Amino acid sequence: QVQLVESGGGLVQAGGSLRLSCLASGSIVSINAMGWYRQAPGKQRELVARIIRGGSTNYADSVKGRFTISRDDAKNTVYLQMNNLKPEDTAVYYCNVEAITKYRGLYWGQGTQVTVSS
Repeated sequence: QVQLVESGGGLVQAGGSLRLSCLASGSIVSINAMGWYRQAPGKQRELVARIIRGGSTNYADSVKGRFTISRDDAKNTVYLQMNNLKPEDTAVYYCNVEAITKYRGLYWGQGTQVTVSS
């Protein structure tokens, strides 16, 4: 099994920055992809950013140029640096990891709230 612990959410004014972290632990053999999704009230969960082994990334159009995803494989940790935050970025942010333990599995964190005030 894999456990994900997220941190770094909070309340920030528009134009501010936050950095989210997600630590993966458990019987991990390797991690293929790590990503961040978000879900705002009344909306579907959407991909924010994703990074695969080797470092290739993809971002939602709405966050390109403002958010940066990175990973530290030695620490099994993925980060999301969020700059120039906007009120529409307000959501619960979820970490997502595709990991290989005894089997290949997809795991979700518990979510961390990000609130951007105008």
